[in-house]
Amino acid sequence: MFTLLYLHGFNSSPNSKKARFTKEWFARNAPNVDFLCPVIPPFAIAAMGMLEREISLIGDRTVRLVGSSMGGFFATNLIEKYGMKGVLINPAVKPARRMKSLLGKNKNFQGTDLKTFDTCHIDEYRDMTREKIENKSNYLVLLQSDDEVLDYRDAAEYYAGCKTIIEQGGDHSFTNYQNYLEDIYHFLCEE
Repeated sequence: MFTLLYLHGFNSSPNSKKARFTKEWFARNAPNVDFLCPVIPPFAIAAMGMLEREISLIGDRTVRLVGSSMGGFFATNLIEKYGMKGVLINPAVKPARRMKSLLGKNKNFQGTDLKTFDTCHIDEYRDMTREKIENKSNYLVLLQSDDEVLDYRDAAEYYAGCKTIIEQGGDHSFTNYQNYLEDIYHFLCEE
């Protein structure tokens, strides 16, 4: 079948609720899909290097992506570079614009890892940002209008022409995400 690489958000972890929902749903309903959710560093160059190494270790097996928030930003870069298919949940678009508040020491949401974020790290995100999407048929984008972290309209505009579902309400975590897992699976299975 394929390997599903789940990309969590900034300062999140493989222990996030969506990552766990995804892992559990695929184990129960699509056991022939290998699930991977690595710890993604908060620095863009380090994150992309690590993700590309993970993909190279998978070998000849097809890789599909699910990316949440900043994980959606990284998934976009991988989809565009390698022609993969992916699902993005409230993805970060042009994240360098909103990162000044992160300068200094940051803990992940589990409070277990402390990193220092500098202006050079913001520059990494700026340099990695793609101006436009080319492989529009390779995306399913899930947005909720009441995302309190990212303005869903930025993603709706950036991913215009991609298959997009916009739900009114919700929040950044994408409430009722688990209700979309079957749709995500079917999209990722399409050739």
